[in-house]
Amino acid sequence: MTAHVTRTAHEVSAGALTWLHAHRERGALPADTTADLCDPDSVYKPLGENALAASLVLRESVAGSTEQRLARELLDFCWQQFGEGDMLYERLLRYSLMTDPLETYLPFARSGVRHEPLDRLLAHTSALRAVRGAELLPNRRLAVANAARVVGLDQGGHAYDWDTLTRATWLGATPEPWLIDWMTGYCLTHTVFHLTDWGGTPTGLPEDLATYVATWLPVWIDIWAEIGQWDLVAELMIVGCCLEEPYCDPADWERLAHVQHADGLVPRDGDPVTDDPGQRYADHQHTTVVAAVAGALAVSRTLGGATG
Repeated sequence: MTAHVTRTAHEVSAGALTWLHAHRERGALPADTTADLCDPDSVYKPLGENALAASLVLRESVAGSTEQRLARELLDFCWQQFGEGDMLYERLLRYSLMTDPLETYLPFARSGVRHEPLDRLLAHTSALRAVRGAELLPNRRLAVANAARVVGLDQGGHAYDWDTLTRATWLGATPEPWLIDWMTGYCLTHTVFHLTDWGGTPTGLPEDLATYVATWLPVWIDIWAEIGQWDLVAELMIVGCCLEEPYCDPADWERLAHVQHADGLVPRDGDPVTDDPGQRYADHQHTTVVAAVAGALAVSRTLGGATG
């Protein structure tokens, strides 16, 4: 059964990564883009997501040589689009309370790609009371803390009170699991992602929360799979890979592989997928990123990976 999951997860991840690489130019920033970014979610955020997927494929080092090359090329493309870090630096310089420069920098720093002026600026701004006191959703605070940890701004793990941050989240309260809704599902997944650095440190999830998630994760996956919410399903499958005892169910992987298109695209939901290439990318890039990450982590965990 484990070998079957490994094989299927690899096929899904490789197909998704191939699609992201082949269509990377569709995610390029418009020529007139500046650090002001009046609509960051339109192209800036997807570029960061592509970089995240590439960095995790590279981190796990379980993909074949072709996928490793595609991941490196995709990461390099994203870095080039950000002016090799200059755009992130300019954005943080102008908007010091914004967290996205740090979060967007994370996958590059993880992969050994650094920008020295940005490093110095982040070291300064991350220590400011105004920045540390900015009001964010609890799972977003964890996102910033994890980015700081990966980039090297966490002062040896003492800069953030991880337990307090964790218990402020929905998951931290171990609530009635049947009252979860669609948006809370995403908050739950990201709480796990940031606590464990996307499965790199499964022990980052406290034991009681790990038990709670392990108990209810199969139910949540089935609920959203039943209504074809493939984006959230794939995110929940990543959560399974972030547990100390990973949950990688063969039926889940068969289901995700079944909905994946021949070119590697993974649809966000059960609605028809348009033939228009630009709209296909806009609508389904995120889910394909999530599938690439889920597959890479599942292959790694079923082969005994993760630092713990």
